[in-house]
Amino acid sequence: MIVRKTASELEKMRQAGLLVWRILQKMKEMAAPGITTLELETAAEKMISDAGAKPAFKGYYVPAAGEAFKFVLCTSVNSEIVHGMPNAKRVLKQGDIVSIDTGVKLDGYYGDSAITVPIGEVSEQTKKLLRVTQESLELAIDQVRAGNRLFDVCGTVERHVKSNGFSVVREYVGHGIGTQLHEEPQVPNYVDRKNENPRLKEGMVLAVEPMVNAGRPEAKVLKDRWTAVTSDGSNSAHFEHCIAVTENGPWVLTRP
Repeated sequence: MIVRKTASELEKMRQAGLLVWRILQKMKEMAAPGITTLELETAAEKMISDAGAKPAFKGYYVPAAGEAFKFVLCTSVNSEIVHGMPNAKRVLKQGDIVSIDTGVKLDGYYGDSAITVPIGEVSEQTKKLLRVTQESLELAIDQVRAGNRLFDVCGTVERHVKSNGFSVVREYVGHGIGTQLHEEPQVPNYVDRKNENPRLKEGMVLAVEPMVNAGRPEAKVLKDRWTAVTSDGSNSAHFEHCIAVTENGPWVLTRP
């Protein structure tokens, strides 16, 4: 069941979304050669606590992993697609890219967003990967309009990514969001005719999150049971926003 939000609920989600945005801006400032992913985690956890919010990811149980996630951030470096775990031994270095994904629960409602940050100077191909992934998200956001269908969002990401020579991850998808971190509908970054294709209506909120590989689309999970990586070792980029369907068009809740 897809839950549509009222104006007051959307305003609460907006506050959660803006907190996530502030955290990610701080992470972007901190992410530099010599910084560990655990240092990012520590700073983010303090910001969440200071704001009186709760982390969305820490304590989130995933049956496939057989345990709850232990961190407030997912920090996924280079060929890591999603769910990378902060580590004091993971030192960011020149030429890396790091996906930083976080979420919070504030006043009963969730916000969830992700960015991928270049560490120092990166290759031209990597710059293109980040640019195309961000562009695919922006193009998808523009499709989050009443009267459109879910496949309009999904297909927009897929077409832009493929036309630029990259591939979309199929194992991991976006989602609805509200009083739960993951709500209906699922939001793939490709069109799957086996899935439902609901019409978008005012009050729906989608977490759209393109995950784009420089090489092939296949993913695998490491022995830690969390970290998803590209099967061919190519770099992967990830950007995410929460977008509400309103009478005035798309409203991105996770940026000013």
